[in-house]
Amino acid sequence: MAEIETLFTRAKLADGSLNDIGVAGGRIVAIAPAGALAGAALQVDIAGALLVPAFVEGHIHLDTSFYGDKWIPHKPCTNGFDVHERVAFQAQNMASAAPMDERARKQLELCVSNGSLQMRSHVMVDDSVGLKSLETILGIREEYCDIIDIQLVAFPQSGILKSPGTPELLDEAVALGADLVGGLDPASFDRDIDGHLDVVFGVAEKRGVGVDIHLHDFGSLGAFTVEEICARTVALGLQGKVAISHAYGLGDLDADAARRIGAKIAAAGVSIMTNAPGDHVFPPVALLRAEGVNVFAGNDNIRDSWWPYGDGDMLARAMMIGYRSGFYTDEELTAAFDVVTSAGAKALGLEGYGIAIGARADFVTLAAEHVPEAVVAVPKGRRVFKAGRLVAENGALVR
Repeated sequence: MAEIETLFTRAKLADGSLNDIGVAGGRIVAIAPAGALAGAALQVDIAGALLVPAFVEGHIHLDTSFYGDKWIPHKPCTNGFDVHERVAFQAQNMASAAPMDERARKQLELCVSNGSLQMRSHVMVDDSVGLKSLETILGIREEYCDIIDIQLVAFPQSGILKSPGTPELLDEAVALGADLVGGLDPASFDRDIDGHLDVVFGVAEKRGVGVDIHLHDFGSLGAFTVEEICARTVALGLQGKVAISHAYGLGDLDADAARRIGAKIAAAGVSIMTNAPGDHVFPPVALLRAEGVNVFAGNDNIRDSWWPYGDGDMLARAMMIGYRSGFYTDEELTAAFDVVTSAGAKALGLEGYGIAIGARADFVTLAAEHVPEAVVAVPKGRRVFKAGRLVAENGALVR
């Protein structure tokens, strides 16, 4: 065992036991019953609080949030929910927004202060912004690399085939530093599923990266697109490296149809992201998990052109997912917690995640007796540790 540098004492783990946790080199090197470890130069008393892995923010948009900027009133679509119109509203709002780096910093600090230390952010890449947004967010990622790990998705917000030069920009974005290639409603936005997916999976195959596709389409169109993405994933051997974000159409299916497509998703190793949006159907979390699908979560938009909500708290998101899914038992509430922790880590392919010897010492303390209580109570007053170092406390960064 490595010599312990920092000893965290009296930490309550998910099984209810009180333990001491030894950390060295930013990793957990020892876990033993409270009082069994000694000798560290630095000791941190957890005082019986629940200690859990840091939350995984699996889907957010650092470039388009207005959090911390002036209040921008929400503008409804003229006829229900229309992605094209929402994209147009976003372009109008962005033109008068505060500088992107300022807004991104505020959103990042909000998320870290709530306990998210791993994140996947989609960043707009298209003919209107080129690679400028990505370049800005790459700089922000480097600036905050000591307190949060960030994956970036090159996101074609204006479509791929409808936006001249976007296929080439997506390829350049990955070469520049994006970790994944994204997509947007291949059927309803670009009106060409095959052409759209040819570009997305073509870049992924060429560059050896993963895929995360926004899919808002409802009903059978959405379900069919899910199946097409799964088929591409298997054909290219990308199991475990592909995610479908939102997948509203899965929430439109009857139970038998959802189980059948859930089995296909699980077999393809595709993860499904949901934020349980208030005015849409969303994927049936419990049913999909029962079929073996990895379902994870994100806050998605925080006070932007799509809706005014969002607080950067993935524990609150777990509560929302549980509430909207009708989760009441301790087992169900624990599943909601898994969606914002371990399932997110699996979707993002994170190494060394969790409370275990050898894992990264990234964890959060919660004033709760156990995980189910944490999900329903969403306690504040948290301490957030990155690599064993305190980075946030009581809702503010410590730097």
